[in-house]
Amino acid sequence: MRLSRDPAARRRLAALGGCALASLGIGLLVASSRDKVPERAGPSPAGAAKSRGPAARLTLRRQLGQLLVSSFDGPTAPPYIVRRLRAGQTTGVILFTTNAHSPGGLRSLTRALQRAAGGAALVAADQEGGAIRSVPFAGPDAGQAGQGGPAEVQHAAAAAGRHLRGLGVNLNLAPVADVPAGARAVLAGRSFPGSPAAVAERVRAAVRGSRRSRVAATAKHFPGLGAASSNTDDAAVTIGSPRARLESRDLRPFRAALAEDVPLVMAAHALYPAYDERHIASQSRALLTGLLRRRLRFRGVVVTDSLEAQAVLDRSGIGEAARRSVEAGADLVLMTGSASWNEVFPALLAEARRSTQFRRRVAQSAGRVLALKRRLGLR
Repeated sequence: MRLSRDPAARRRLAALGGCALASLGIGLLVASSRDKVPERAGPSPAGAAKSRGPAARLTLRRQLGQLLVSSFDGPTAPPYIVRRLRAGQTTGVILFTTNAHSPGGLRSLTRALQRAAGGAALVAADQEGGAIRSVPFAGPDAGQAGQGGPAEVQHAAAAAGRHLRGLGVNLNLAPVADVPAGARAVLAGRSFPGSPAAVAERVRAAVRGSRRSRVAATAKHFPGLGAASSNTDDAAVTIGSPRARLESRDLRPFRAALAEDVPLVMAAHALYPAYDERHIASQSRALLTGLLRRRLRFRGVVVTDSLEAQAVLDRSGIGEAARRSVEAGADLVLMTGSASWNEVFPALLAEARRSTQFRRRVAQSAGRVLALKRRLGLR
């Protein structure tokens, strides 16, 4: 995911807007007939973890809200964001440079968001360092490629985290855990340098530094975009590496992050035929549930990369993409288009009403998100 919303991205969002408005009309008609009676979600799966208990007490709409990260333009929260936070129909927001004009202004914004959410909002930033910073007046000043050894990386992550937390940001969509395959790799300038072992050490240090500042770190882009020559924001990407190479090289930093108890892992939008020939990683049950959950034993929160990426839009609309991601095992759907909620929420609500199995998946993810919020000291 890129930090800024470039012209191409704005064109994509404009195209999505028409669909979103149509979906909004349908969603409002459905909502008006349902909101009068609290709608309880179905039972949790047998053997559900204790962290899912609070989710079972939420209405289905509020469970779905725990899965959705919204966005908006400007330094103040628009009324529709305030309404969704108050209703529990979005779990929080991702900030961009358009939202962060000054330290004082950002503090005022994040306080307003927390007031609307009753102190329970996830407030995310894309703060890798260098040019990739949602909050330009917070660190790290250097990009990951220039942050130094593990000790320096940990110090930079901790310092940046303390600054972000003071500004009201509690979730960082970093570090990049990809191992670049040469200087031409699209993420070479945003990744830690060196061998897989060297990258893994620095990823672990970044996670440790963030945790000490009480900001949740996110290891991305699972299972590794190091071999990509294009950004999934702009085009479909296939990583043709054999499984043995992915396991020995690309997965190593993610294993290190998991060993450091990283709270979140971001799923890539690339296709990995070695694991799944049909579904991109963010929509692949083989990767998110089979590999990440079962084999690597990750118990935290899986977040998608930006739902509006071209690699996603080439395959489906965003409502269908969100459904596929949640079905595959994603817990948070990251929406970087301000109108996307209008299409995504009704699509997920309709599927949850139709399918008991999907309702159980929603409850499971909502439980993980609530556990993350408790870990961050949110209500």
